[in-house]
Amino acid sequence: MGRAVKIRYLGHAAFEIRTEEKIILIDPFLEGNPRACARAEDFEKVDLIFVTHAHADHLGDAVEIAKRTNAKVVCMYDIAQYLSEKFGVETIGMNYGYTRIDGVEVIMVPAWHSSSFEGKMLGNSCGFIIGAEGKRVYHAGDTCVFGDMKLFAELYPIDIALLPIGGHFTMDVKQAIKACELLKPKMVIPMHYNTWPVIRAEPEKLREVEKSGIEVRILEPGEEVEV
Repeated sequence: MGRAVKIRYLGHAAFEIRTEEKIILIDPFLEGNPRACARAEDFEKVDLIFVTHAHADHLGDAVEIAKRTNAKVVCMYDIAQYLSEKFGVETIGMNYGYTRIDGVEVIMVPAWHSSSFEGKMLGNSCGFIIGAEGKRVYHAGDTCVFGDMKLFAELYPIDIALLPIGGHFTMDVKQAIKACELLKPKMVIPMHYNTWPVIRAEPEKLREVEKSGIEVRILEPGEEVEV
């Protein structure tokens, strides 16, 4: 079963995953995030930073944190090249598929969304299935629901799904409920909602999936779960 994994919601789509050996950040959008519970300078030790795509509300403070902590930034190959050449951070560029990075299982999967930086298209969007301590966490990134999510679950059974519910740019609650049907996670945590009025949502509606035995944890920024 492995040791405990702690998942802390940082606001919007940003999360911190902690094991006894690793500190991982996903989409650390903190500066300029009205719901952020932390600042970039609060992180003194980070091992890996996962970035699902290059939009500012996901790339966020990844470069600043990586420079200060020597964390490796894991992202789509094109984005990794750009960050390495322009900012000098250590990156691991990959594409959709499976790998292991410093003992962490990493599966990069598609996400249906755009990706751009400084007004130019850059790389493709993705989600990540991250395996550590015998647990798998799926961060969907920005995406709508799509049928291949069922394949992810068949190949890599998911313990915790982090799913956007805000609509407009991503799936809404109705689509997230369908995503849970496809993914069959043990637990789902909603994200990417209520940061701005355009993505206002009611996370309590997601509790419909509890009828299927899926635990729903609605976290406020700063709250965490241990699995």
